[in-house]
Amino acid sequence: MSQDPPEPDALAALAERERAILALERRGFPGPGAKERAIREELGLAPVRYYQLLNALLDDSRALAYDPVTVNRLRRVREGRRGAR
Repeated sequence: MSQDPPEPDALAALAERERAILALERRGFPGPGAKERAIREELGLAPVRYYQLLNALLDDSRALAYDPVTVNRLRRVREGRRGAR
């Protein structure tokens, strides 16, 4: 299943770090700690800061235009967690 390329305006609107965060979220990770290690090594961010930025991105219409599949999936996960509380 192939994803359509993002709209040129959405690509230009998101900063490189924001695009990198969404790209990292598209990947699968083999075990515990692998994602946190990738966050530190590839993005140079503490995991807490990463998740703060990611959460803000999920509410950003530019991120939705850039990668609707990932953003909508993560929004569903977030809503499910909020409902469980």
